[in-house]
Amino acid sequence: MEPESAAAPPAATPPGTQTELVRGMGLLQATAANMLNMIGIGPFITLGVILGYMGGPQAMLGWLLGALLSVCDGLVYAELGAALPGAGGAYVYFREAFNPASWGLLFSFLFLWEMLFSGPLGMAAACVGFGDYAQYLLPGLGHVGVTLLAMGVAVAITILLYRPIASVGRLSVWMLGLVLAAIGWVVVAGLVHMNVHQAFAFPPGAFRLDGSFFAGLSSATLFALYNYGGYNNVTFLGAEVRNPGKNIPRAIVFSIVVVAALYLLMSISVVGVMPWKEAVSSNAVISDFIGRLYGRGAADLMTGLVLTATFSGIFALSLGYSRILFAAGEAGQFFRVFGRVHRTGRFPTVALLAINGAALVLCWLPIGKLIQAQMIVQIVFQFIPQILAVFAIRRFRRGIALPFRMWLYPLPALVALGGWIYVASSPAQFHYLGATLLLALAGVAAYGLWAWQRRQWPLAAAGRDRAAGAK
Repeated sequence: MEPESAAAPPAATPPGTQTELVRGMGLLQATAANMLNMIGIGPFITLGVILGYMGGPQAMLGWLLGALLSVCDGLVYAELGAALPGAGGAYVYFREAFNPASWGLLFSFLFLWEMLFSGPLGMAAACVGFGDYAQYLLPGLGHVGVTLLAMGVAVAITILLYRPIASVGRLSVWMLGLVLAAIGWVVVAGLVHMNVHQAFAFPPGAFRLDGSFFAGLSSATLFALYNYGGYNNVTFLGAEVRNPGKNIPRAIVFSIVVVAALYLLMSISVVGVMPWKEAVSSNAVISDFIGRLYGRGAADLMTGLVLTATFSGIFALSLGYSRILFAAGEAGQFFRVFGRVHRTGRFPTVALLAINGAALVLCWLPIGKLIQAQMIVQIVFQFIPQILAVFAIRRFRRGIALPFRMWLYPLPALVALGGWIYVASSPAQFHYLGATLLLALAGVAAYGLWAWQRRQWPLAAAGRDRAAGAK
């Protein structure tokens, strides 16, 4: 990567900014867009998992550490999002930070390559979570039944999306309302009926700082970070945010703080009413919690809220993943086959079918493995390179203005980097990490094929060098 020439004039418009889009989102709307993407099925299905990894109420440490790492990583997004407030998020950051004429092409391609795998993993995890939670209403499902139901959800989502869609804004608002209602119900009910002694009844040796403690904390934090994921959503909408240099950083920090408080309160509320060992063994811990307090009818209502919100979330998830690949393929920034649209309906076809078809196959895997695999893929392909992008912009791309500079630089970036390495390198994640590194090598090979087709860096540069040598 070559540093910018000191004499190069700064660009009037930051790279990656779509000036034709309307900047109509203020701080409130930007924060709401983040929270909408952060709050979903995750906490309802992973609360027991996090308790299990830590072996008791000390699992709140996983939520707290996850919140700390999210804030630090959020400041990485804040600096990049304020500097490059255009539609595309990480794709734009990688392209500009690592030189759009060379290494930036490779890193941005690998981000899109990662979407081919993290997208279906995320979709499948949500579908399997739907099936697992549905067992509260259909206790006889079993593993095969849960899998078939999850696959049925994936098929239903595909059918619903295989048509022209003007907007899903109203659906998104309803989804957020349902999930907030469910979390609010849990928190209020827990605070009213909580047994404080039970909520903080730590088992013997809970805080013994040995290898088992740190391994459990690593895995618990990984799942907590999965639940916090989405605080970067505003960066994908950067071209439509008013005063992005201030509102993007504020929206990121505000949304993390609010959601972290909600998750922590919900976790304490549950274990203050329900013994943590029962929560660990429950597939529908929130419904069991409500049932314990208000009876079966209320528990069924809570289950309906969770399942409805989950289905809506999967719908929005599939829509977003397919549109990212479609936009990149149509613009020639990824394999063009993903840019194909329906002949009459003019909606993405290959991108939609590729994401949902892969998710359909992955529904046979348990949800824990799907979440772990998705997180490790994102850590390797996106989260760690993004931190490096901050350093690269400050060192090599000084022509890019930085309207927001992360507080206490470089400490938050280094904490986020150490945190991602910590949660990805625990023994429980070794096989996921190895598979992801192989996936990265395959992505480099795929980029080579794509660059060869387009006669693009580094193959185009190599060809010019050979031609110059022949002369």
